[in-house]
Amino acid sequence: MILAITGGTGFVGGHLIDLALAAGHEVRALTRRAQVARAGVTWVEGSLASPGSLAVGADAIIHVAGIVNAPDRAGFAAGNVEGTRAILAAASEAGVCRFVHVSSLSAREPQLSDYGWSKREAERLVEASALDWTIVRPTAIYGAGDMEMRDLFRAARLGLAFLPPPGLMSAVEVGDLARLLLILAARPGAGETYEIDDGRAWTHAEFAHALGTAVGRPVLAMHLPKPLMRLGARLDRLIRGDKAKLTPDRVGYLCHPDWSAAPDRRPPADLWTPLVDTEAGLAATARWYRANGLL
Repeated sequence: MILAITGGTGFVGGHLIDLALAAGHEVRALTRRAQVARAGVTWVEGSLASPGSLAVGADAIIHVAGIVNAPDRAGFAAGNVEGTRAILAAASEAGVCRFVHVSSLSAREPQLSDYGWSKREAERLVEASALDWTIVRPTAIYGAGDMEMRDLFRAARLGLAFLPPPGLMSAVEVGDLARLLLILAARPGAGETYEIDDGRAWTHAEFAHALGTAVGRPVLAMHLPKPLMRLGARLDRLIRGDKAKLTPDRVGYLCHPDWSAAPDRRPPADLWTPLVDTEAGLAATARWYRANGLL
């Protein structure tokens, strides 16, 4: 197949391109800046707002790119809503029917955050399109190359874990997610929306202890009340500016009591099952951080 991919220069998209090439597919990948030439990849200059010729000649589009951090709702809307609108238009203009859209579990509760609201609005655009679409809502994504969860690993290495109020969460390793996206690109859809994880739900404290095991340290897990998390978000913004990981918007959804995939929304087992369990995946991720001097 010829696959058009957005977000190919990022964490998930990079893994997706690797798997696509290994499977013998050709890739057209959107990029805002020049990239190193790579066999099997055609880099298409453009952006989410102006994807250019990305979809031309493609058999399917996998829309991975999005904004995970923005100063306000308008910023999330520009990247996640209007960006999706532009990619959908490019698909229609190029005659591409198959569209796989990477959303977020936060879209399940759009009232909790601007990010979740923007992901749900993007889903509505996909659902209203005339394309053959499937939406994927991943839980927490981790793996080699991830910079979003690195702070959690680094805190665990210090023996600490500052957690939201008690609740449930689940995760999926990036390679498992990429493998599902390739499977979906190659099959007709019927308007499905899937929530995916590795099949295990964790309490926040259990997951913190699993991180400690991955880095070889016992962890003291401390739940923080929502007001204290909001204070922490303001401090993180003050110290790290636009690079802050804990933001007021994220506090809104981190405090929700259940961020595990709904069992009735998981893909059927004969379509996809995760291959990487959480403990093994976290250990491999910790090794990657160490090997690259990031832990």
